[in-house]
Amino acid sequence: MDFIELVREFVVQNFLYGDGKELSHDASFLQNRIIDSTGVLELINWVEETFPIRVEDEEVIPENFDSVRSVSNYLESKLATVGKSVCAG
Repeated sequence: MDFIELVREFVVQNFLYGDGKELSHDASFLQNRIIDSTGVLELINWVEETFPIRVEDEEVIPENFDSVRSVSNYLESKLATVGKSVCAG
């Protein structure tokens, strides 16, 4: 699954009104004023509705939710953990 493209498409459609030509995978959402604090909550809600995970409060940090790449990396890591716990259970 290509998380980078899924996350990028969500951000472009919901925060950049379809104009994502300038959005790089590493552009900071907060520093570039792409997403504000309310937008981060919307992004987290989308993650939880789209993927079989729950974002824990301590995981809501810039390292996980401040760029297309950071969200993609978070999803890869989190879903790998979920997969292991399902296999172990």
